[in-house]
Amino acid sequence: MFLHFIFCIFVQCDVKPQELKPNNIFLLAGQSNMAGRGGVYNDTKTNLLEWDGQVPPQCTSTPNILTLYLNQTWGIASEPLHKEIDNSKTCGVGPGMPFSNQILAKRPNFGVIGLVPCAVGGTKIEEWQKGTILYNQLVGRAKAARESTSGNIGALLWYQGESDCGEQDSMLYKGRLEKFFNDVRQDLQSPDLPIILVVISAGEGNFLRNVRDAQLNINLKNVVHVDAMGLTLLLDHLHLDTKSVVSIGQELADSFLNNFGQ
Repeated sequence: MFLHFIFCIFVQCDVKPQELKPNNIFLLAGQSNMAGRGGVYNDTKTNLLEWDGQVPPQCTSTPNILTLYLNQTWGIASEPLHKEIDNSKTCGVGPGMPFSNQILAKRPNFGVIGLVPCAVGGTKIEEWQKGTILYNQLVGRAKAARESTSGNIGALLWYQGESDCGEQDSMLYKGRLEKFFNDVRQDLQSPDLPIILVVISAGEGNFLRNVRDAQLNINLKNVVHVDAMGLTLLLDHLHLDTKSVVSIGQELADSFLNNFGQ
């Protein structure tokens, strides 16, 4: 049994489904910085993006942190958390694991956490509007996670906006984001669903300030934010490096506990 436990820490192993049931569910959605690019680098020999395979201690796997696989079964979570969902990109370390480990460190009796990865790199907010593929996938996976357990959805963690930093998209961002949040809450029949959004610190375009202002001024109940400004980026000047990914994950956890942790 002990060897089986150790084996499960490092690989996705087959455990009887009834043994893997979280009672605290968190939705992870947005684009690449939520999917995770920590440790991703350009291999100069192949000119391809690769992950360095380095997992910081704050991202360690544990039987108390589960993930909902693409086939909607639960298993022990491990980095890269979004490898099945954001499968056309190279994924690395993301905020989900340090978020979960931070909660468990501060609240040892919190229970088993179930992460529901839904983020996809390079996506605009209009691609998350009701009726789109990404929206339907998010809502469908959220419902499947909730129905397969006795747990409730603790929060939606949202990190997106870098692709909306063009002039027109940035001007429309606030309305689109608020509509998205309202639609998700309605379709999940959870009008007070806690939402924690990351205010972006970099973007693809010249209108980063517009998107940041929109995110900072969302005026909906139970929507709070953490700010990524000042965190260090990879050489592409767009994605958080591993150290910063861990930091933002821990900030998300602290925000959840302070605002919604009771």
